[in-house]
Amino acid sequence: MSFNRLLIRNYRSAMIFFVAIFLIACAEHVKDDAPAQSPTASQTTAKASSSPSSLPIAVGHESTVAASSAPSSAPSAQGNASGLQWTPPSGWKTGPQGSAFRAATYLIPAVGGDSEGGECAVFKNIGGGVAANISRWISQFKQPDGSSSEAKAKQKKTSINGLQVTTVDLTGTFTNSGMAMGQSTSPKSGYRMLGAIVETPQGDVFFKMTGPEKTIAAAEADFESLLKSIKLN
Repeated sequence: MSFNRLLIRNYRSAMIFFVAIFLIACAEHVKDDAPAQSPTASQTTAKASSSPSSLPIAVGHESTVAASSAPSSAPSAQGNASGLQWTPPSGWKTGPQGSAFRAATYLIPAVGGDSEGGECAVFKNIGGGVAANISRWISQFKQPDGSSSEAKAKQKKTSINGLQVTTVDLTGTFTNSGMAMGQSTSPKSGYRMLGAIVETPQGDVFFKMTGPEKTIAAAEADFESLLKSIKLN
């Protein structure tokens, strides 16, 4: 009798063992047949952002990359800053923006007799008001005879398309304060500045064109055309 019981017990144990083996095999089969999981959007984004080719390269005052190494291109059809819109001259090239305060940088080709071209920088979000910034621009010029740049500067207030505009015209030795990275910072004699500050409801917008006298004289009409194009968005 005890032999029969032992036989039945061994039979049950063997059955349990074979059932367990069968269930494990079925589970592995289902796992192998399951479709591969596609990467989630966040995983794809993280992978793309870590790719070296997708990382932006800042050029200008915040970067160790010289501005001269950044390719220039034709300016966009419209410029925008602080709710103001303008049309840049077609003959100018777009340069590196350089900083958060620069809304745009335009490169002006040199004319015959000048060894370098000029630059028209457009600034925004600069505090201090119109008078203080005009005075700061003037202080960046020294006169060869030691006379006052303040007295030599030609200032004018006007209205363009319903907007108050203050302009300044000055020649002398430019100290290059605030020039784009990659340009020489040594004083430059025989330079000229044409500047304009446009007052808008969202803040003042600053246009500052500097360069050799001949180049700036040749670009003066383009600068005036740019100012005539200003309007609120």
